[in-house]
Amino acid sequence: MTDSGTPGERLPSEHQPRFGLSGKLLVLTVLFVMVAEILIYVPAIANFRVNWLNDRLAAAHTAALVLDAAPSGMVPESLAKQILASIGARAVAMKMGNQRRLLAASDMPPAVNDTIDMREVSWWQAVVDAFDTLWMSKPKDVMRVIGPAPMDGDFLEIIMDEAPLHNAMLRFSATLLIVSLIISGITAALVFLALNYLFVRPMRRLTENMTAFRSDPENPSRIVEVSNRADEIGTSEAELAAMQREIASMLHQKSRLAALGLAVSKINHDLRNLLAGAQLFSDQLSSSVDPKVQRFAPKLMRSLERAIAFCQSTLSYGRAQEPPPDRKMISLEPLIEEVHESLGLGIDIPIRWIVAVERGLMVDADHDQLFRILVNLARNAMQALEGQGHRDPARDQIRITGRREGSVAVIEVSDTGPGIPEKAREHLFEAFQSSTRSGGSGLGLAIAAELARAHGGDIRLIEGTIGAMFRVTIPDGAVSLDSRRGARATA
Repeated sequence: MTDSGTPGERLPSEHQPRFGLSGKLLVLTVLFVMVAEILIYVPAIANFRVNWLNDRLAAAHTAALVLDAAPSGMVPESLAKQILASIGARAVAMKMGNQRRLLAASDMPPAVNDTIDMREVSWWQAVVDAFDTLWMSKPKDVMRVIGPAPMDGDFLEIIMDEAPLHNAMLRFSATLLIVSLIISGITAALVFLALNYLFVRPMRRLTENMTAFRSDPENPSRIVEVSNRADEIGTSEAELAAMQREIASMLHQKSRLAALGLAVSKINHDLRNLLAGAQLFSDQLSSSVDPKVQRFAPKLMRSLERAIAFCQSTLSYGRAQEPPPDRKMISLEPLIEEVHESLGLGIDIPIRWIVAVERGLMVDADHDQLFRILVNLARNAMQALEGQGHRDPARDQIRITGRREGSVAVIEVSDTGPGIPEKAREHLFEAFQSSTRSGGSGLGLAIAAELARAHGGDIRLIEGTIGAMFRVTIPDGAVSLDSRRGARATA
């Protein structure tokens, strides 16, 4: 795994955590190991005590057999002391029926401090007694241990000092502690290193990358390098890389918008002056007596006026909204004819222009804004047809239809071109992203969609058609398009 971004770059000092993930991981690892040690030690020390006492009872069991087999039950005092010393006891007794027989005794204590019955020992009582022996035992304490008796006796009991048991338990605890610390230390180190490699280092890498990316988000080298991990860390890396690429792309687009706005603002003044001069010349042409000049001069003046307005609208693109539409009832067919003339379709551009509009269809809209909507859609259709590798004058066509559905005017602009690529459909009505033509800006559809929304309508791509078909809906006045669709859905 390699880090992306500037080598050696780290978090700023004010963002450095006082107690990082590695430190927390180390503390938790030590804490969990200590808990594991406790869980291991508690049953182990209790089991050691039980086994130690059972071993003494087993030795006493053998001694009882030897002592009972002596002639007349008499054992020399020296031999009795040797037997008692071998089992670490002061006395051995056995109860049979109503008789309690002292098999051997040496240096009997004045009192017994504790009695332990090994015939029935629960695990919980064994734990409690083990810690009681460790913490509460005194050097001179004496205990009586009761266990099963040989020769069908009721029980066997031995009197012994508690100090040897206490010392043995301390030695066992020390040995277990040392061994456990060694094993636990190795285990904790391996677990810590594994978790640090698998989680902490990748998380630190992602954190440093996000900090580096934040300082320069438009630098492609700051995008995190995705590893080949197939777990959650790998998914996080892939999602972070995708998010960073999207952010970098958005910032790049905003930079382009800013550059475009700056360029347009620089040329806007001079361009408007040039257009104003052309408008003065067209005014002079309108005084000509030539019938052709009289016919085309008003259209030329109208085109110049639109050019000046388009220049201003391009400069103001990206504001919160376009100027409110100046709505009035306009006839759609003459407007479509203006669009046809502005595109210059004729003999030199063999594209069939088909208009199928309801007779006398009127639309409640701003004349210039509706013209801009239709001219943008028709120009996109013309460019799509011209961009095809082959030309078929009999097939290439642009079709505009119009109809009224209650209080909503529906206008459709379609072509027989290659259609809209799948990639372009994701951002179809977004500026600088929806263009399918090399060198295109994608502003046409974005402007058309914004103007349609300003009228309370919308524009959308119709799926399942030959070429591309866009449907524009313009409701009358302040009629809600959503309520209109709801009424049609329930009809």
